[in-house]
Amino acid sequence: MILAESPRRQRVTKLVNWGHWFALANIVIAIVIASIFVFSSPMPGTGVGTLYLLANWFGHIGFMTFFGFVIFILPLCYLVNNPSIIKASASVIAASGLALLAFDALLFNRTGFHISFYAADLLRNEAQNKMDIGSWQQWAFLLLLFVVWFSFQLVLANAIWKRIDKLTKHRVGVPVTTFFVTCFVTSHAVHVWADARLYQPIIKQDNMFPLSYPATAKTTMSRYGLLDLAAYEERKQLQFNPDIHSITYPAEPVYCSIDNSKNLTVVVQVDDSPLPDLSKINGVTLNTMANYYATASTLQGLITATLFGVPEIYQEALSQKRPVLLALPLGSGMPVSVHSDIELPFKQLAGYLQPLTNNHDGLHIAFLKGSDIQEYATNTLKRNHDIIIASGSTDTSGKGKLYSTLDISTKLASTEDLAPTILNALGCSAPATFYSTGQNLLSPTRAWLVTTSGERIVVLNENKRTDVLSNGSYEISDIQTGKRSKDTLNVDLLSQAIKHLTRFSKQT
Repeated sequence: MILAESPRRQRVTKLVNWGHWFALANIVIAIVIASIFVFSSPMPGTGVGTLYLLANWFGHIGFMTFFGFVIFILPLCYLVNNPSIIKASASVIAASGLALLAFDALLFNRTGFHISFYAADLLRNEAQNKMDIGSWQQWAFLLLLFVVWFSFQLVLANAIWKRIDKLTKHRVGVPVTTFFVTCFVTSHAVHVWADARLYQPIIKQDNMFPLSYPATAKTTMSRYGLLDLAAYEERKQLQFNPDIHSITYPAEPVYCSIDNSKNLTVVVQVDDSPLPDLSKINGVTLNTMANYYATASTLQGLITATLFGVPEIYQEALSQKRPVLLALPLGSGMPVSVHSDIELPFKQLAGYLQPLTNNHDGLHIAFLKGSDIQEYATNTLKRNHDIIIASGSTDTSGKGKLYSTLDISTKLASTEDLAPTILNALGCSAPATFYSTGQNLLSPTRAWLVTTSGERIVVLNENKRTDVLSNGSYEISDIQTGKRSKDTLNVDLLSQAIKHLTRFSKQT
């Protein structure tokens, strides 16, 4: 006895087969659209990071698209008898979903945010800025784009429907499914490993794709006793993202008066050549502080830290900003000059650049080699200027000395402290926290300091130096000897220091 399939069962089977091929076509389209997320983000820079990126890209986007098919389209194949209605409905759903993905990708490319309730204000402002010009023409154009996209989906749906018998002969279901499932599982497994090690090339990709919630070591490995939760939470608390691309500088508007009758010259050494004793120049005795640290890893980073009062990890994000240290005195009518033979890190600083022979009153900031400092300082003191000399580092720790006619009263100082000290000396009483991570050395409020060296955060406190890497690992050493210390890590202080250091950055 031969039992033939009923016409309805045959129709449902054909519709389900069609639906799978339609979903596969849209997965490919979604992966192409999602490339915007990939190319809008910094590359991982490591082999493992790149492997995770590819696996997460194909696995997550494939899963998200197929999940949409299972939720919205597959039930129609069983509930609706008319194939035309199913194809039209599926085209509307696919066009809407891909349009939303494309809009999210463009938003991410522009702002670093995904569509969410948290980004609602940003979306509203963006929409107002874009729609103020053309009113109904703009909306008509967007509607036309959607109609074109829907028409493409409808053509795709019909083309697959006409060729479904030929397509089903190609046994691609198992290899395609295996590929996407392997990518999905691999991405989550690799992320668990990366989360346990706080491996930044992978961890920093967490926000790359929409609706992405990768498995973590805390929720996976700790269940089986494979993770020390105490050590994990400690490192988690200390990790930070060194790739800062967006910044709020200054954090608050800076309003204060500048005493235009004051004259101040600041000299920053840009090499490691040894200096003579500068505690007494031209008969003037200078206050000397032995624990000054210039830890910037490049000369441009040193200039950035001096002029902006923030560490070099902000350098890229400051490319369109003007330093408060220069803009505020100049806006108050005080002549301001920067002297440097080294290329300044930003174009907007070029307007302040003056020859070293320019001896006007007001504020001078000079970046000089060690061999030129004593002569320049002598001429400065002859003109009755107050002076601050920040000597360059003479060892790998970045330790130098600070000399000044000002009453500096602190045991530790870093390059970031110069900007608030200079402004305070010129009469500005605005809080240093508005525009700097440093502090006013004439009236210090902290016994510790935090700065950076390359992508490392450096915290100095009570004769101890703690270097923290972006993944939360750390090393403690003795300031005087440079040898590794076995002292207990002060997690609370480090956490406070990292939050203080990164508070200008906009988290996305």
